[in-house]
Amino acid sequence: MIPKVVSWKKDTVKDLVDLLKSGDTIAVIDIHGVPAGAMLGMRASLRGDMNIQVAKKRLMTIAWERAGFEDSNLNELFQGAIQPALVSSSKLNSFELFTELKKTEAGRAAKEGDVAPHQIVVEKMDTGMPPGPIVGELNSVGIPAKIMGGSVQIQKRTVVLEEGDVFEGDMGMMLSKIGINPIVTGLRLCGTLEGGTLFAPSTLDIDYEQFETDLISYAAGAFNLACNITWFTSQTMPTILAKASREAMAVAMEAAIATADTMPHLVGRAHSGALAVAGQLDSDALDEELANMLGAAASAAASAASSSDSTSEVPTEAEEEEEEEEEESFGGLGDLFG
Repeated sequence: MIPKVVSWKKDTVKDLVDLLKSGDTIAVIDIHGVPAGAMLGMRASLRGDMNIQVAKKRLMTIAWERAGFEDSNLNELFQGAIQPALVSSSKLNSFELFTELKKTEAGRAAKEGDVAPHQIVVEKMDTGMPPGPIVGELNSVGIPAKIMGGSVQIQKRTVVLEEGDVFEGDMGMMLSKIGINPIVTGLRLCGTLEGGTLFAPSTLDIDYEQFETDLISYAAGAFNLACNITWFTSQTMPTILAKASREAMAVAMEAAIATADTMPHLVGRAHSGALAVAGQLDSDALDEELANMLGAAASAAASAASSSDSTSEVPTEAEEEEEEEEEESFGGLGDLFG
C-alpha cells in the first residue's frame, strides 16, 4: 500500500519550488538558537530584500530537485547547518545578501553545554568592577583575577577554551560579566548559489574599507607603472608630457641651450656663478657695481639669518657660537666691499 502524503507537505514543497525559482541568488541559512520572537522580527525587516522559508531538510531536498538544481550543491550548502532554511533574492547578489544577514547577528552569553565557536581568550585588563566576590568567582573558572587600585584586574592573558570545547559550570556567566559574549545568534549564512557558482561565507566576508584602500593602491601602482613604461592612454598622457617637459628642460639647462624658456634660468645661474667667483677676489679687483652687488647679497643673507634667529627658541651655547661666527664673516665681507 502506497503511503498517503499529507497535503501540507505538498503545499510546502510547492512553496519552496516557487521560492527557489523566484530569485537569482539562492542561499541556505542556519537559524539554530534564534528565538521565535526574534526570528519573526528579522524576517519582517528582511522581507523587502529576500524571501525566507523554514522547512525540513527532506522537503527542501525534494523542492531543490524539482526546481532543477544539482543535489551536490544543496548538500554542500547544508554542511554546518543545524536548523537550515532556504533564502531567495532577486534584488541582492551574494555579497549583498551576506552583508544584510550579518546585520542580524549578535553575541550572547554562553550557557553550560554550548560549544566554543573559536578560541576564547581573556586579555590582561582592568575590569573596572569594584572589589567583591567576583574575584573568587573568576579564579574558580581559571581566570586569574586580583584587586589592584580599588578594582578587579585580570592578571595575565589567558586562553580559557579552545575551539570546539564545551562550556561547563559558570564559565559562560563569568565571561559575560567581563564583556565576553562568544555565542553568536542570528541568521547565519551557510553559503549561496548564484549563476551556477557556489560562494562560501569566507569568500563573501569582505572588509569593504580595506577593499577600497587596496583598489586605490592598486590603481596608483598601475598608473605609476604605465607612466614609467610610457604607456599612452588618455589618463597617462598629461603626466607623461609633464615628465618629458621637465626632463627636456633639465637637458637643455645642462647643455646651455638658449631658448625663451631656458634663458632666464641660464642668466640667473651665470649671475650666481659670477658673484661666487667675485667673492673669491681681492676687493681691488672689483669695480664699484660688482662690489655693491656683493655687499647687497651679504646684507640680505645677514638679514635672513637675523630674522631666523629672532623667531627661534633660546639658542644653545653651540648655536650662539655659530651665530657669532656668521656675524663676524658678514662683517668682514662688508668691510671688504664697504
